[in-house]
Amino acid sequence: MLNSGSAASTSATQTKERLYAQLAVSLGRTSRAISQTADLCEQLQVDLHAMRVFAGLDAAKFMTVAAQLNPESEDENPTVVQVVVDSKT
Repeated sequence: MLNSGSAASTSATQTKERLYAQLAVSLGRTSRAISQTADLCEQLQVDLHAMRVFAGLDAAKFMTVAAQLNPESEDENPTVVQVVVDSKT
């Protein structure tokens, strides 16, 4: 009877150790996934900034070409368009 109690205790300990090992592996995978997600978010932020700058420059080029193709006459009040692209935001 003493052996059956000891065997159950050993089995429970082994099960607990196995579950802790599975938890450690799972936490390691989760940690790597979170790190990869953080890296991807940082790259996304860089890409979005580049897209903002590109869109601003492209809009400025478009307005310049449009102003050259459609010049305003001297009689009308000229409209001054100034495009400022802030590369820091």
